[in-house]
Amino acid sequence: MLFEVETKASPEQVLRALTDFSSRRLDTWSRTLDPKRYELREEGETWAVAKEATPGSPFWVVAHYDWSDPAVVRMSVRESSYGGAGDGLVRITPRPGGGSHLAVEWENTGARRVRDKVLLTVLHKGPMGRMISRLWAASLDRYAEREAGS
Repeated sequence: MLFEVETKASPEQVLRALTDFSSRRLDTWSRTLDPKRYELREEGETWAVAKEATPGSPFWVVAHYDWSDPAVVRMSVRESSYGGAGDGLVRITPRPGGGSHLAVEWENTGARRVRDKVLLTVLHKGPMGRMISRLWAASLDRYAEREAGS
Protein backbone atom coordinates (compact mmCIF):
# COMPACT_ATOMS: atom_id res chain seq x y z
CA MET A 1 0.00 0.00 0.00
CA LEU A 2 1.26 3.44 -0.91
CA PHE A 3 -0.34 6.69 0.15
CA GLU A 4 0.57 10.31 0.83
CA VAL A 5 -0.45 12.72 3.57
CA GLU A 6 -0.40 16.52 3.60
CA THR A 7 -0.56 18.04 7.08
CA LYS A 8 -0.22 21.36 8.88
CA ALA A 9 2.12 19.65 11.36
CA SER A 10 5.82 20.44 11.01
CA PRO A 11 8.24 17.56 10.31
CA GLU A 12 9.30 17.71 13.97
CA GLN A 13 5.68 17.47 15.14
CA VAL A 14 5.00 14.57 12.78
CA LEU A 15 8.04 12.72 14.10
CA ARG A 16 6.93 13.32 17.71
CA ALA A 17 3.37 12.15 16.95
CA LEU A 18 4.56 8.98 15.20
CA THR A 19 7.10 8.08 17.87
CA ASP A 20 5.30 9.02 21.09
CA PHE A 21 4.52 5.68 22.71
CA SER A 22 3.25 7.18 25.98
CA SER A 23 -0.45 7.21 26.89
CA ARG A 24 -0.77 10.28 24.61
CA ARG A 25 -0.45 7.92 21.61
CA LEU A 26 -4.00 6.71 22.18
CA ASP A 27 -5.28 10.30 22.14
CA THR A 28 -3.24 11.38 19.09
CA TRP A 29 -4.28 8.36 17.04
CA SER A 30 -7.75 7.89 18.60
CA ARG A 31 -9.44 7.19 15.25
CA THR A 32 -6.86 4.71 13.99
CA LEU A 33 -5.59 2.94 17.12
CA ASP A 34 -7.68 0.51 19.16
CA PRO A 35 -7.01 1.23 22.87
CA LYS A 36 -8.18 -2.27 23.85
CA ARG A 37 -5.43 -3.91 21.81
CA TYR A 38 -2.63 -1.33 22.20
CA GLU A 39 0.36 -2.46 24.25
CA LEU A 40 3.86 -0.97 24.45
CA ARG A 41 6.24 -3.90 24.81
CA GLU A 42 9.71 -2.32 24.64
CA GLU A 43 11.14 1.14 24.10
CA GLY A 44 14.54 2.68 23.48
CA GLU A 45 15.76 6.14 22.55
CA THR A 46 15.07 5.79 18.80
CA TRP A 47 12.96 2.63 18.68
CA ALA A 48 9.91 0.95 20.17
CA VAL A 49 7.99 -2.30 19.91
CA ALA A 50 4.21 -2.11 20.25
CA LYS A 51 1.15 -4.25 19.65
CA GLU A 52 -1.38 -2.22 17.66
CA ALA A 53 -4.64 -2.63 15.76
CA THR A 54 -7.17 -0.40 14.06
CA PRO A 55 -10.62 -0.26 15.70
CA GLY A 56 -12.92 -2.75 13.99
CA SER A 57 -10.08 -4.55 12.20
CA PRO A 58 -9.74 -8.30 12.60
CA PHE A 59 -5.95 -7.89 12.48
CA TRP A 60 -3.32 -6.83 14.99
CA VAL A 61 0.45 -6.57 14.67
CA VAL A 62 3.44 -6.32 16.95
CA ALA A 63 5.66 -3.87 15.12
CA HIS A 64 9.20 -2.65 15.69
CA TYR A 65 9.48 1.10 15.00
CA ASP A 66 12.84 2.75 14.26
CA TRP A 67 13.38 6.49 13.89
CA SER A 68 17.17 6.68 14.07
CA ASP A 69 16.87 8.75 10.86
CA PRO A 70 14.55 11.63 11.91
CA ALA A 71 13.21 11.98 8.34
CA VAL A 72 12.10 8.32 8.13
CA VAL A 73 10.12 6.17 10.55
CA ARG A 74 10.53 2.48 9.69
CA MET A 75 8.18 -0.28 10.84
CA SER A 76 8.69 -4.02 10.75
CA VAL A 77 6.15 -6.63 11.85
CA ARG A 78 7.46 -9.09 14.44
CA GLU A 79 4.16 -10.91 15.13
CA SER A 80 0.69 -10.71 13.61
CA SER A 81 -2.77 -12.16 13.96
CA TYR A 82 -2.65 -13.21 10.30
CA GLY A 83 0.60 -15.15 10.67
CA GLY A 84 2.53 -13.02 8.21
CA ALA A 85 5.03 -10.23 8.26
CA GLY A 86 5.27 -6.77 6.81
CA ASP A 87 7.52 -3.76 6.46
CA GLY A 88 6.88 -0.13 5.92
CA LEU A 89 8.15 3.37 6.26
CA VAL A 90 7.01 6.95 6.52
CA ARG A 91 9.18 9.59 4.81
CA ILE A 92 8.65 13.04 6.29
CA THR A 93 9.54 16.13 4.24
CA PRO A 94 8.77 19.80 4.89
CA ARG A 95 6.24 21.51 2.63
CA PRO A 96 7.00 24.95 1.21
CA GLY A 97 5.15 27.46 3.37
CA GLY A 98 4.88 25.12 6.36
CA GLY A 99 3.59 21.75 7.30
CA SER A 100 4.75 18.37 6.08
CA HIS A 101 4.36 15.86 3.31
CA LEU A 102 4.41 12.17 4.25
CA ALA A 103 5.07 9.38 1.77
CA VAL A 104 3.90 6.12 3.33
CA GLU A 105 4.77 2.65 2.07
CA TRP A 106 3.49 -0.59 3.59
CA GLU A 107 3.60 -4.23 2.48
CA ASN A 108 2.16 -7.26 4.25
CA THR A 109 3.60 -10.65 3.37
CA GLY A 110 2.99 -14.28 4.21
CA ALA A 111 -0.56 -14.44 5.57
CA ARG A 112 -1.28 -18.07 6.51
CA ARG A 113 -4.94 -18.40 5.57
CA VAL A 114 -6.35 -17.68 2.11
CA ARG A 115 -9.15 -15.61 3.71
CA ASP A 116 -6.57 -13.35 5.39
CA LYS A 117 -4.55 -13.00 2.16
CA VAL A 118 -7.68 -11.92 0.29
CA LEU A 119 -8.79 -9.50 3.03
CA LEU A 120 -5.32 -7.91 3.27
CA THR A 121 -5.21 -7.51 -0.51
CA VAL A 122 -8.63 -5.84 -0.53
CA LEU A 123 -7.65 -3.55 2.35
CA HIS A 124 -4.47 -2.45 0.61
CA LYS A 125 -6.05 -1.80 -2.77
CA GLY A 126 -8.71 0.69 -3.75
CA PRO A 127 -9.86 3.51 -1.49
CA MET A 128 -8.17 2.35 1.73
CA GLY A 129 -5.04 4.48 1.19
CA ARG A 130 -7.14 7.62 0.71
CA MET A 131 -9.17 6.88 3.81
CA ILE A 132 -6.08 6.29 5.96
CA SER A 133 -4.46 9.41 4.50
CA ARG A 134 -7.44 11.54 5.58
CA LEU A 135 -7.48 10.02 9.06
CA TRP A 136 -3.73 10.58 9.51
CA ALA A 137 -3.97 14.18 8.21
CA ALA A 138 -6.79 14.95 10.66
CA SER A 139 -4.87 13.39 13.57
CA LEU A 140 -1.64 15.23 12.72
CA ASP A 141 -3.41 18.57 12.14
CA ARG A 142 -5.14 18.20 15.54
CA TYR A 143 -1.75 17.34 17.12
CA ALA A 144 -0.20 20.49 15.64
CA GLU A 145 -3.11 22.65 16.82
CA ARG A 146 -2.85 21.27 20.35
CA GLU A 147 0.88 21.97 20.43
CA ALA A 148 0.31 25.53 19.17
CA GLY A 149 -2.25 26.08 21.93
CA SER A 150 0.09 24.86 24.69
